[in-house]
Amino acid sequence: MTPPEGDKVAAASLSGESAHFRALERLYASAPINCMFPSRLSIPDAGHSVIEFNVDGTVYHAAGAVHGTVYFKMLDDAAFYAANSLVSDRFLLTTGFNLLFTRPLRAGLVRAEGRWLSGRRRVYIAEATLIDADGEEVGRGTGTFMRSQYALASLPGYVAA
Repeated sequence: MTPPEGDKVAAASLSGESAHFRALERLYASAPINCMFPSRLSIPDAGHSVIEFNVDGTVYHAAGAVHGTVYFKMLDDAAFYAANSLVSDRFLLTTGFNLLFTRPLRAGLVRAEGRWLSGRRRVYIAEATLIDADGEEVGRGTGTFMRSQYALASLPGYVAA
């Protein structure tokens, strides 16, 4: 995978790139929505993200499996952060997201893995898969993301350590 042309992160040293990844992880942790969906983001390398979380019966729909809201939230976030790991100056925004439910999800540890696919300068495309506690894929999604007017450095959660 080749990072987008002209991206400052691609040219940054490992320590600068690593600092950006840790700041994105803190930004994710600071988002108020994550009080409703306790989870942990890690960005192991450029264009890749992992979110781990537990689900239980409190997020089930009437037929006894996890509601699609959880699928969307975690897949969108994983794809988003995979893409934003390549952008060090601006917060990205989701402009479109396609979701495929492949299996019902029940209680347990779940992992959403995001991966940047393509995109240059303004528009990024990334995908994500949702993996249950047995290692089975339960959902996948692909999103498009665009640079916003919001500078990452202006967001309270995006803090260099």
